[in-house]
Amino acid sequence: MLFDMDGTLVDSEKLWDVALTELAETYGGTLSDAARRAIVGTSMAVSMRILHDDLGQPERDPQVSAAWIDARILELFRTGLRWRPGALALLHAVRAAGIPTALVTSSGRPLVEVALDTLGRDSFDAIVCGDEVGSAKPHPEPYLTAARLLGVPIGRCVAIEDSPSGVASALAAGAAVLAVPAEVPIEPADGVHQLESLTAADLELLAALLGEPPG
Repeated sequence: MLFDMDGTLVDSEKLWDVALTELAETYGGTLSDAARRAIVGTSMAVSMRILHDDLGQPERDPQVSAAWIDARILELFRTGLRWRPGALALLHAVRAAGIPTALVTSSGRPLVEVALDTLGRDSFDAIVCGDEVGSAKPHPEPYLTAARLLGVPIGRCVAIEDSPSGVASALAAGAAVLAVPAEVPIEPADGVHQLESLTAADLELLAALLGEPPG
């Protein structure tokens, strides 16, 4: 099992909203709804380019902006993260069944370390962070890396995602995909099963996505 983090396991996109809005205000502007939607699921470098372009300030240093966001989002994450509906129960069921499990996120390692206080440090057999791969989502590398670390063929993995960028990454890697849109709609596609909430997901469904009986 390959789990995305932001918007999939935890309701953290609202915290990103706060940080991104505050940074835009610091720069004397307002982040548009279209730009915010485009940012969901992307790497920090891409996110900062979108923000700068949206504000009409493409000359700004993305590393400076990223450092500001990193510091602010760490503060927000430490105030506590809320689980997305059904996510904790599904993660517990997967772990109880002994299924190899990885966290595959565009967030950087420092932020993930804070999030693990909520997610549980024993919840995953492998963790792939956005700052630990050469190419971030929507490139397939994050999911291919996770499958390799688990020692499981990617075609035998189910990836759970909430964003178009994450879905594209998992599909390109060759995983079966369960999409649970949070902030941004996901277009229907072959190989992608959509649910409104993980409350409707269970081990039987995950097995069906791989074309096999549960267990």
